[in-house]
Parts: sequence; C-alpha cells; structure tokens
Amino acid sequence: MEIILKEDVVGLGYKNDIVNVKDGYGRNYLIPTRKGVIASESAKKVLAEELKQRAHKLAKIKADAEELAAKLAQVEGLVIPTKVSATGVIYGSVNSLQIAEKLKEKGFDIDRKIIIVNDVKQTGSYTATVKLHKEVSVEIPFEVVAEQE
Repeated sequence: MEIILKEDVVGLGYKNDIVNVKDGYGRNYLIPTRKGVIASESAKKVLAEELKQRAHKLAKIKADAEELAAKLAQVEGLVIPTKVSATGVIYGSVNSLQIAEKLKEKGFDIDRKIIIVNDVKQTGSYTATVKLHKEVSVEIPFEVVAEQE
C-alpha cells in the first residue's frame, strides 16, 4: 500500500514522502492517526503541486538546519551524571531525554525525538546523532560519568 506521509515518522520516512507499507500498518495506524493518507493519483497530483510551491521554503528550512548543525557541532563538554554500580555499569541507561535536557542547559532547544542514542550502559565517552533535517544530521559527543553523592 502506498501512503503519503503527512509528518515525519521515525524509521519510515519524512513529511510528503511516498512510502510503501503493509496494509495493516497503513490502515490501522498511519491513516487513523493522520500521519499519512492513501497515495491515490489525485493525492499525488496535489502533493506534486504543493511541493513545487514549497520548494523555496524547503531550501530555507534546510539552510536553517545546516546553520543549527554548525552551532551544535561546536558543543563540547556535555557531561551526563548518572547512578553507577561499583563495576561502572549504569543503573538504567542514558537516553535522548537526558541529552535534550543538557543541550537545553547549553541554550539549544532540541526535540528529544530527533536525537538518536545507541545503547549507553556504562560510563565513558559516546556520541549522539541529531537528525535536524532529512539531509542534515550532526553528531554530538557526550560523556557519561558517575553521579557524585
């Protein structure tokens, strides 16, 4: 089933992309939650016209994302304190919410949904990927340390 996405869906595609999904996923999730519509011929024509009109807006959005990516690349010293066992293993894990909060302290209001963090289960240095635009992403280094009592 072909679906036109009406908003970004992580792991599937970005707004205005035409994607192939299984019928159940499209009918039971994407369409009822208004994240997508069926890609009929008329819907495709409307999408093409809309994309043509919004091309210059998209260029500005991409330029803004690249500018923010350049600023985010300058971020250093992102330290996330967490509770740690005697062997250095974290209780729980470090997730995108904690990184978003630390970035907010540095003056960057980044939505946690666009921050991708691999499994962080021990103290040490890691990197998180921030997907600002479908063509613009930046890696942010951070360090996980033991929380001081």
